[in-house]
Amino acid sequence: MKLAMIGFGQAGGKVVDKFLEYDKRTGSEIVRAAAAVNTAKADLMGLEHIAEDQRVLIGQSRVKGHGVGADNELGAEIAEEDIDEVQGAIDSIPVHEVDAFLVVAGLGGGTGSGGAPVLAKHLKRIYTEPVYGLGVLPGSDEGGIYTLNAARSFQTFVREVDNLMVFDNDAWRKTGESVQGGYEEINEEIVRRFGILFGAGEIQQGQEVAESVVDSSEIINTLSGGGVSTVGYAEEEVEERTSGGLLSRLRNDDDGDELDSAHTTNRITSLVRKAALGRLTLPCEIEGAERALLVLAGPPEYLNRKGIERGRKWLEEQTGSMEVRGGDYPYRGAGFVATVILLAGVTNVPRIKELQQVAIEAQDNLDEIRDESEENLDDLVSDDGDELESLF
Repeated sequence: MKLAMIGFGQAGGKVVDKFLEYDKRTGSEIVRAAAAVNTAKADLMGLEHIAEDQRVLIGQSRVKGHGVGADNELGAEIAEEDIDEVQGAIDSIPVHEVDAFLVVAGLGGGTGSGGAPVLAKHLKRIYTEPVYGLGVLPGSDEGGIYTLNAARSFQTFVREVDNLMVFDNDAWRKTGESVQGGYEEINEEIVRRFGILFGAGEIQQGQEVAESVVDSSEIINTLSGGGVSTVGYAEEEVEERTSGGLLSRLRNDDDGDELDSAHTTNRITSLVRKAALGRLTLPCEIEGAERALLVLAGPPEYLNRKGIERGRKWLEEQTGSMEVRGGDYPYRGAGFVATVILLAGVTNVPRIKELQQVAIEAQDNLDEIRDESEENLDDLVSDDGDELESLF
């Protein structure tokens, strides 16, 4: 699947930068074009892989390149005011060569959480290609203002995109881990999961063709209908064989091959369960997911149709959905077999309910603090200053 990726804000820019690095490392060529948008000049300068002419600094007249200080209302205002500057970078994207837009942002800060929904709305008004969001939720220990930003941004962003894929930092940060080290690892996890998902079906010269091809239309159909999506992932290291491809494994010429085929099927089924019931990018109950897509990646001799069909059937039973698609992604030289599961239209998500509740409390607290602050200032100034005249 060919994507035009736009990272909005610090976290969004870093994730898109990481996608480009993944593309170069694996040769997957998912990112057809990439841009980064920010109100902070330093964040744009810190990127390594996004071309300099595709790094857009907005809001210079208002914040002078220093960011919006976690004020996502200001972030949204600046995005609306400077949308033409952002469009200038998008104009250089060969839109006829992309399958979809992906707007990536951290939802806890100011620029990304405010600007990403604005950009998504703008893109949907102009282009016919799907516009997806990838939103990163802040950890619950990052503070009330970031939780409030995330809750407000989430409910706006999800309405402006064709589908919002979510990654929850809370489920991935390790205790005692440094902030920098934690985010590096989190970005790697994001890119690994979505890289395999979007890379499926992209066949390079000399690469083997999948038994059950997952192409961009399968992903688009799974994401259609809007709502929120989460991604599961599981992998197992394997020792790649130098001879005997997928077809020879399926032929079952003797008992040894048949036994090996049964083992491969069981491994696939086990990986599907681990991916669906393990740590999802957004933890949720998988029952009730409206649509699902299963992608199995790895050396072709470790993939087989029977395992994929069995995994797909199990996923149908667990989700209760009739729309479960599946296929394989031959990935010679991988050194592992991996399963990626996209669950779209999930609704039983305790983390989002909790986020909204904490945000409402944070908003009430902020209102109380502001009222108290005004009263305290009045008391401070009026006690001894009643007889003094104001300068103006």
